[in-house]
Amino acid sequence: MGNNAKSKKEEALLYHSEGRPGKIEVIPTKPYSTQKDLSLAYSPGVAEPCLAIEDNPDDAYKYTAKGNLVAVISNGTAVLGLGDIGAMAGKPVMEGKGLLFKTFADIDVFDIEVDTKDTDQFIETVKNISVTFGGINLEDIKAPECFEIEERLKEELSIPVMHDDQHGTAIISSAALLNALEIAGKKIEKVQVVVNGAGAAAVSCAKLYIALGVKPENVIMCDSKGVISVRRQNLNAAKAKFATTREVDTLEEALVGADVFLGLSVADVLTQEMVRSMADNPIVFALANPNPEISYDNAMAAREDIIFATGRSDYPNQVNNVLGFPYIFRGALDVRATKINEEMKIAAVRALAALTKEPVPDIVAAAYNDNNISFGREYLIPKALDPRLISTISVAVAKAAIESGVARKTITDWKAYATELDSRMGRDDKLMRAIRSKVGTAAPRRIVFSEGDRLTTIKAAVHLANENLAIPLLVGDRAKINTLLKDNHLTLDPKCIVDFRSDREEARRSRYAALLYNKVSRKGVRMHEAIEYMMRRDWFTLMMVASGDADTSILGYTHRYTEALNPVRQIFTTNSNTTLAAMEIVTTKRGPMFFADTAVNPSPTVEDLVNIVLMAAQTVRNFGIEPVMAMLSHSNFGTDTEPLAAKISKAVEILHFQYPELLVDGEMKADIALNKKARNEIYPFNKLGDREINVLIFPNLSSANISYKMMEILGGAEINGPILMGLNQSCVHLIPEVASTRSIRNLSVIAAAETIQPK
Repeated sequence: MGNNAKSKKEEALLYHSEGRPGKIEVIPTKPYSTQKDLSLAYSPGVAEPCLAIEDNPDDAYKYTAKGNLVAVISNGTAVLGLGDIGAMAGKPVMEGKGLLFKTFADIDVFDIEVDTKDTDQFIETVKNISVTFGGINLEDIKAPECFEIEERLKEELSIPVMHDDQHGTAIISSAALLNALEIAGKKIEKVQVVVNGAGAAAVSCAKLYIALGVKPENVIMCDSKGVISVRRQNLNAAKAKFATTREVDTLEEALVGADVFLGLSVADVLTQEMVRSMADNPIVFALANPNPEISYDNAMAAREDIIFATGRSDYPNQVNNVLGFPYIFRGALDVRATKINEEMKIAAVRALAALTKEPVPDIVAAAYNDNNISFGREYLIPKALDPRLISTISVAVAKAAIESGVARKTITDWKAYATELDSRMGRDDKLMRAIRSKVGTAAPRRIVFSEGDRLTTIKAAVHLANENLAIPLLVGDRAKINTLLKDNHLTLDPKCIVDFRSDREEARRSRYAALLYNKVSRKGVRMHEAIEYMMRRDWFTLMMVASGDADTSILGYTHRYTEALNPVRQIFTTNSNTTLAAMEIVTTKRGPMFFADTAVNPSPTVEDLVNIVLMAAQTVRNFGIEPVMAMLSHSNFGTDTEPLAAKISKAVEILHFQYPELLVDGEMKADIALNKKARNEIYPFNKLGDREINVLIFPNLSSANISYKMMEILGGAEINGPILMGLNQSCVHLIPEVASTRSIRNLSVIAAAETIQPK
């Protein structure tokens, strides 16, 4: 195992073990701080809902979490690409599935690992615990047992049951198939389909393709022994349904003249010659992971008219189950469906296919750094970070459940339901993923770190390099950095280390000093001082950016943020009165919140406040989010006229007059800002209306700094930042030297994203 592989292994293990072990937890949703709260939560108050449920079992949906709770259940017999590793070893995957359910669709999950390979025992276990849940997601169970397990549980339980390994891939690839056929100008009932692989996913895909219109006689399925034919003996029931009568025995023979290849098998089984033997505009879905049946480069070189998809995120058209299962269960749960039937799956397919043809929102374009995403050969299915998925897919599934008669709850106001779906998740958890995706699809930016010989910085740099998110440049002592790399089994390209005080960097120091002197000689800096500054890591780091040797920088500081800004102001601003400000991204359940100014201006003037609002608005727009801004105070719209409140009121007046298009208002208290119902009832004249506020502008540094740190410690919010605003270019971000590796990594990704210009 190479050092990079070791570092990735250790990073993965650390991710799962650091802090609270695992990836999920249970959080109370009701008050519990007083004796009365506890008496209602448990004895004696809890008896009342118990008795109500005894009289009417459906009241479990009213009084418990059952209606939003899914079990992710596995016996660990077919875990990812690892095979039969056992129930306990599969638990991290089940927790990960729970994380995805919560992240993408706000569905709570208990992961259940059942330690048996006996089909009857497994089914009996699931049946006995099913009363706890609103739905069952079967996961990583090997074929052919998975077919019987799912079918029997669907028949015997009155809640939705789905084996995602089968149906997830089928649903997503079916949507891609419909769109690919439209692009190719082919009719589904006439196409010849070859499926390579005969496991759970392959069988389910073939069944769904047939349900959508592919003729059964036009499907050829292959396994490791070749074509599944009526001439073969000892086929299991699942394979026997796809046994062909055609006189072909190998994958190569089957593909001659075929329109569609679906691979759910192993890497590199499909050759360029096979692709060339297919019909015009061949549709090739090479979905083996991590390496497809044919590489993207080889597929593209084989045919100019190919329509190609894989399971990978680094190529166009990723067939990813996360496009389906969270939203399918969301729709099924919301109408209390008794099952997930064919109608619901087909509704999901058609909704996905249709969504692809709609204009892509700015946040998706920004996330993937591509303003030209549109329906076509390289965009067959929506992107995984598309915020419209939850409302589009869940609504379609819920409608299908009602229309097919398996829903126990009816929805009549579909517009209101779609709005509820959009609002229940916000974009809190998606924003950083969107930013990372944007960075990951662009050429790696050169990020220079002033504290390059700290272990936290080195770990962040290795991650950025391994994930091709950036080219890290570590400013520090080469020997110390190499020792830390070796001791921690990490590897980094030696070119990434900049030993700025060494003799080999003397020429660079001289060049930087001359450039610095030209910039700041009229600010009181003499040449000999410029030379001395180049022995200081902060000045040297900033000059790497100023000279063009780096695209952006992460500057560490020890005590005061404002003191660390001194060289930044000298090098990157032309006016000592230029307003700079810092903003934090505060992830909350209601969505991402942006707090400013958290680090620079102790007591901002009216002019400062106006500039902070304008800078914050632009920064938030750069993330693909429309800013809705509240200027906070201890006063609501003139209820107090003391100087601090009056200063904010004056800033609002200027903003309303000079920038009427801005959604900003104040002064207002935090509770009024964050409670739109109260805001509109008490102050109906406010400019923000029914919009949810996502940017908070604080009256001074103390209130802003205290607020975001309390949100982090007491509210459990993740803080990303600070983002420095006000420079002519996005070239510097400051972070405490005690910052964690995760904080450094996230700020680095934000810094890189800010240097990327839209296409």
